[in-house]
Amino acid sequence: MLVEQRTYTTLPGKWRDYLSLYEQEGLQIQLRILGRMVGYYYTDIGELNQIVHMWAYEDLADRTHRRGELGKDANWRAYVAKMLPLLQSQTSKIMVPAPFFEPTWKQP
Repeated sequence: MLVEQRTYTTLPGKWRDYLSLYEQEGLQIQLRILGRMVGYYYTDIGELNQIVHMWAYEDLADRTHRRGELGKDANWRAYVAKMLPLLQSQTSKIMVPAPFFEPTWKQP
């Protein structure tokens, strides 16, 4: 199991617009295709205008397959065309659990 942490930095003051658009158009698509959302957050203290979301995958092959399917979805591509102008930057990290950690949930 691994977790991908994606951090999106919106243009100043655009984080509310991002979250609204995501809730209306992107959320259900990602849940259907990516499966296991670990968390979805926005920053309130520290570096502002950031959205941090995490997704669990069985392994890199599972991630590659699911992200590939997401990229093929016409509704997702339409959403991304509206979302990208709100972003300033984005980063992605793959995190591997420590050997002693056993998640309390399993991948669907």
